Amino acid sequence: MSSVLGVSLGAGAVRVARPQTANPADTPAFDSRGAHAFSGAPNPFGPGNDSGRGQRPFAGPDAFDIQAVPTGDRRVEELAADAIGALVAADPRIAATAISYRDEQHARALRAELARRQVTNYELVPDVIAALEFLEYSGDLAQHLPGPGFGTVALYDLGASGLSVTVLDTATRQICFSERTSDISGDYLDALIREQQIASGRIAHPEGHDGLIELDALCRTAKEQLSSSSAVALPSPEGLVLLSQENFEALIMLAVESSARMARDVILRSEQPVQAVAVIGGCAQIPLVARVLRRWLGVPVVVPSAPETVAARGAALLARPVQQRPAAAPFPAAADDLQLPPDPSPSWLAGPGAVEKFSRRREVSIAGVTVAALVVVAAIGVTLGWGPQVLQHDSQSSDAATTSPSATSTHPAATTTAAASPTTDVTNESLAAPPPRYDPTTTTTAPPPPGPNTITIIPGLPPVVVPTLPPLFPPAAPPGN
Repeated sequence: MSSVLGVSLGAGAVRVARPQTANPADTPAFDSRGAHAFSGAPNPFGPGNDSGRGQRPFAGPDAFDIQAVPTGDRRVEELAADAIGALVAADPRIAATAISYRDEQHARALRAELARRQVTNYELVPDVIAALEFLEYSGDLAQHLPGPGFGTVALYDLGASGLSVTVLDTATRQICFSERTSDISGDYLDALIREQQIASGRIAHPEGHDGLIELDALCRTAKEQLSSSSAVALPSPEGLVLLSQENFEALIMLAVESSARMARDVILRSEQPVQAVAVIGGCAQIPLVARVLRRWLGVPVVVPSAPETVAARGAALLARPVQQRPAAAPFPAAADDLQLPPDPSPSWLAGPGAVEKFSRRREVSIAGVTVAALVVVAAIGVTLGWGPQVLQHDSQSSDAATTSPSATSTHPAATTTAAASPTTDVTNESLAAPPPRYDPTTTTTAPPPPGPNTITIIPGLPPVVVPTLPPLFPPAAPPGN
């Protein structure tokens, strides 16, 4: 037989709820959505079919095993993670765990603590959604709503650390408006009792921080007992805590009315027709709270049994194993698994000798271009009649350049430079064209002296002497011959 857990985190205690099944042989079933198959409960964050609500195989809304662990001086997220890890390790029958959270910061801190303890089979649900789930399951709101799964309710959650008022659409599970304040809280009411007892002279002011904490705990106990009795008398080392319910209500009246005014403002700002108000949290058991809310709001006020455990019991109803959730989209493959494209750089660019090889290829390419240019120039010269001079001049220049000793010293210098350069600059140097070589010792044919027939066809090349062509027709003979 499997089981589920519901966990709620409060400022004063961490509460764990485990529902009891009507038949010990029953095993909670889950459908393809991860929801309870016997309840038809939809995803808590969206609408769904509510026809099967209330048909769970649990013994009833009050049949829950509740465990409360006081926080003390520990962080509530750390305490909750320890409690969940211990329960899951001790009972392998626990198939799912749901934890209610107040806000995103609260959820992030809780995830970090659970990850540190390697707890994975859990899910987080908003505390207002968990509370609404239990209120619908218990039927506390059914008589005040227009129909099953329809209507708008306000949740008045007064706990140890503050007050939260939230307006919810029961059909869509959407939060219409929400507000939280720490001006009124359970701790604030405890402080009012403490100061009143010290001011009356029955209690001496405790010495030290530890004595103050003990007195606050005693005042909290008196507040809880006044929810069901007319007076309390609790002894302490500093004296007797003596308080009647009438005096207690007069002491907290202004604070409760302030909270009712805040709830009314939240409902007005939500612009929703609220059919009922549900009062939850530890301070919901104070009878004055419900009476003041009814007078200020003018709508039905519902106080469920054990209101401080509503969020934990609702989380248990929403618990589902993480294995039943839809599989998440796969992440991109890791960098080691990716097939990287081949390196676009040719293999001959790697290595110390790459510069020299590439320089030689560039030299051959430049030489080919030069020869082609000379062929074109020679063809033009033949056409104009000065081809022999150009070809003869180029032959002499080429011979002189080839036999020049400075030309043979170019490659050793380039090789030495390439070998001494860093490896990271090999590619850049190989892509750069070699600098032009200048040889001052190369002998060239002296250009012809300038004259009327000397013409420079291409700048940079020697001028060309155009031969004087004979006249096409001989001159006429002088008269008289």
